[in-house]
Amino acid sequence: SLQERVPTCFECHGEKGQSQLPEVPSLGAQPALYTLVELVMFRDKLRLTEPMNQETNGLSDGDLRALSEMIAKLPPPEPTSDTPDPARMDRGRALAERNRCNFCHQSNFQGADNVPRLAGQREDYLLKSLRGYKDNTRRGYDAQMSEVVYAMKDEDLVEIAYFLARLK
Repeated sequence: SLQERVPTCFECHGEKGQSQLPEVPSLGAQPALYTLVELVMFRDKLRLTEPMNQETNGLSDGDLRALSEMIAKLPPPEPTSDTPDPARMDRGRALAERNRCNFCHQSNFQGADNVPRLAGQREDYLLKSLRGYKDNTRRGYDAQMSEVVYAMKDEDLVEIAYFLARLK
């Protein structure tokens, strides 16, 4: 049942929606629709990522909807706690704006509807995801991300991830 599986979700993604594990995303305050679509993709093996395919196996659409609504109510993740380098923050912000990240992900990078929240996300996870979209090892239900990052250099991806991880 869903209630039996929720503690397992929190073991990896953090009880308050803030992941402490490398390359595991923080889920706090993710838009419910985005999370629901991702969970359906994991369950139906349209996105192959263990242990998520196994953890969502057998859950109903209603279970996934309830889980996504619960996740949306968690507090947003706290940004990386180091003192941000102002020059890197400016570079990251400029790259994010030039590549129109703020168009789909909103001006505050908090996402909406079927677009994920990026503000405060784990830096290593953001970088892994951006690199995955660039080399086509990560495919979302929308090819737009691959198109956006295709022409970007790796150092640009590094700067964008740095910037986003430090936003509230």
